[in-house]
Amino acid sequence: MTGPTAGIGRRTALELAAHGTVVLVGRNRAKLDDVAQEIRARGGHAVPVVADLSDVTSARRAAEEIAALGLPLAGLVNNAGIMAMRPFTSAQGWDGVFATDHLGPFALTEALIPHLSDGANVVFVVSAVEDPERRPAVTAGFRGSRYISAEASARGEWLPGGSKLPGGDAYATSKQGNLATVLAFARETPRLRFNAVEPGFSPGSDLGRDANIALRALSKYVLSPIAPMIKYWSNPKSAGRVITTVLTDPATGTGGYYDENGRPMRGSTQVSDPAFQDRYVAETRALLNGVG
Repeated sequence: MTGPTAGIGRRTALELAAHGTVVLVGRNRAKLDDVAQEIRARGGHAVPVVADLSDVTSARRAAEEIAALGLPLAGLVNNAGIMAMRPFTSAQGWDGVFATDHLGPFALTEALIPHLSDGANVVFVVSAVEDPERRPAVTAGFRGSRYISAEASARGEWLPGGSKLPGGDAYATSKQGNLATVLAFARETPRLRFNAVEPGFSPGSDLGRDANIALRALSKYVLSPIAPMIKYWSNPKSAGRVITTVLTDPATGTGGYYDENGRPMRGSTQVSDPAFQDRYVAETRALLNGVG
């Protein structure tokens, strides 16, 4: 799984360790080793793989390293993500949020597909802020995905009339890409399963790590413990359990989209259209084909 060193990712990694060896993919070796040590202390097994998901070349290299481990690959959790308050660029010169949240996970997944066992489940952690009609997201200041094309997104260009939140349009558009990928891949590759989880608003996650220290402390120590009692909210522990259940339950089908309680939900009208899903995936592939 990607992004396993903090927040939802860390809790999910600890939950998954009860089901077998967890390959931990992240940028910081020391943090990966810390999670691996906690898993081993609980009697589990973990293997760290260092990779920067904002760098497509690094994501593909990680897939090669994972395949070389020779482990039976029963699943993949694409959890790594960021909502940056300040723009940054990836190693390829692309918008950093779009690269981290969509392009890197897409490249990693495509590179791993040939190595996944039949029936393996690929779960993307997505966000309902991609839907411009999602009331809680609109109240929070999002205006849904502002997708023009993969090339435009890589340049950090979005449809006008979007969110005033710093990084809001990049995040919503990238997360729509995750969901479009799940729905398109589920139709393309029936030997595998592809599913998406909206973990709910989780104030205890590491998504807002660019926020000031007072806000981060309020979110982690005050809001996070009570979050599961609030509609559309969750916390890392609860989200980790839902993601693990969706990934490991043999009854989970393919092409599903689940909310913070593990119940089926629908995405935006736009992303629910198979033609749009195919377009998003085709444009992503065309963009990534130019990266050696």
